[in-house]
Amino acid sequence: MPNDHKLSAYKPSAQRIKARFVAISWRDLAVSFGPFVLLVLVGAWLAVWLIRPAPPSSITIAAGPADSNFWRVAERYRTILARDGIQLKLVETGGSLDNLKRLADPEQKVDVGFVQGGLAESVKGSDALVSLGSISYVPVTVYYRSVPREDGRPSPPLRQLSELVGKRIAIGGDGSGSSVLAATLLKANGVQQGGRTELLNLGGDETAQALTSGKIDAAFLMGDSVSLATIGKLLRAPGVRLLDFTQADAYVRRFRYLNALNMPMGVFDLARNLPARDTKLIAPTAELVARDDLHPALSDLLIEAAHEVHGKASVMQKAGEFPAPLEHEYRISDDAARYYKSGKTLVYRTLPFWLASLVDRALVIVLPVILLLIPGIRLVPMLYGWRIRSRIYRWYGELIALERGLARDGANEQADTLQRLDEIEVAVNRMKMPLAFADQFYVLREHIGFVRARLVPPPAASVDAAGIA
Repeated sequence: MPNDHKLSAYKPSAQRIKARFVAISWRDLAVSFGPFVLLVLVGAWLAVWLIRPAPPSSITIAAGPADSNFWRVAERYRTILARDGIQLKLVETGGSLDNLKRLADPEQKVDVGFVQGGLAESVKGSDALVSLGSISYVPVTVYYRSVPREDGRPSPPLRQLSELVGKRIAIGGDGSGSSVLAATLLKANGVQQGGRTELLNLGGDETAQALTSGKIDAAFLMGDSVSLATIGKLLRAPGVRLLDFTQADAYVRRFRYLNALNMPMGVFDLARNLPARDTKLIAPTAELVARDDLHPALSDLLIEAAHEVHGKASVMQKAGEFPAPLEHEYRISDDAARYYKSGKTLVYRTLPFWLASLVDRALVIVLPVILLLIPGIRLVPMLYGWRIRSRIYRWYGELIALERGLARDGANEQADTLQRLDEIEVAVNRMKMPLAFADQFYVLREHIGFVRARLVPPPAASVDAAGIA
């Protein structure tokens, strides 16, 4: 008996639940919710289409000549990016100029590269590139042979580049930023190819050997085309001197991408006091230049690597001085500007890189959907209610038309009117009506009965003659 009681209690509940769903018109739901669902899907599709895809697992960097300072920096970047599962492919190039040309050429498979200042005007298409920030100074070091005087006394040091007229000068290898910048600086001092003046495209260790052996008289050496070991060797080489840029401040005023630096006495070798005196240098900055379609997540990783590699103090810079969003010839990318202002996003700070990338993309899809759902929560029920009421109102319109026709035509059209009323009643009884509109549904049925009563009035009450008698 208790089980029968539970079963009997369950059946009405199940019937009520079933009645709720039977009363719902799925067509009405589809028509009401359909446009909203379609809008949400379109919004999600647009979000997926507009956002960047997942970050690639590998990128390519134009690093410079093998064993140059730029190349060694690129190798450190590769190690750092590997921690997050990103493979950094190094491409050996001739130097900064070659790096910039590859970045500006859409056919070249290069994503990012090291580029020193002063080269943008010499490469077509470089204005479409962006900078992730300056990463270091690239000192312009000019070494020259000091020939003793006839009396054996040392010759006085050179003070200006204009004193190199008539000399054989190595300005850097083909494709290096050194060759472009050296030619620019020499031209500003009236030193150009021709006559006894020779500008030679030599760079790296080859330049150092040519200078120490006397094959050339002077050499421009910069970080994109020479190793630190070579620079140290030249400082120690007998008969070779480092040019002191006494006009450093003037160069900075003339060329906006240059900076004035001071190399303290003895900074390279305290025991041998190299250099022997404080030396003024000029230096552009090296920038991490990228194509404007670089994925934002990879931009963050590269700048983070730059902080680790270049953020410490060195001979030529203070701690924390680099990387820095210094805008010279290339605009700072929006992603880099955001990073320098507020750092990595919360997702990338707290989650592993692969998971943060997934969550970041998901948020971009979910947020527009949520923004569409907020008004939809209010709009869709109103739309659904309007559709149900419109069906009820439609039948009311039919009833009003019947009543007006009845008043106009009288009994002549009664049969046709009654047939139409029967059709309306059958159609109304077949309607699926949500429980929330049940009261309006039953009122409609009552009004159908009201119209029917006007069409078929009840018979007059008969009087029982026997009863009267």
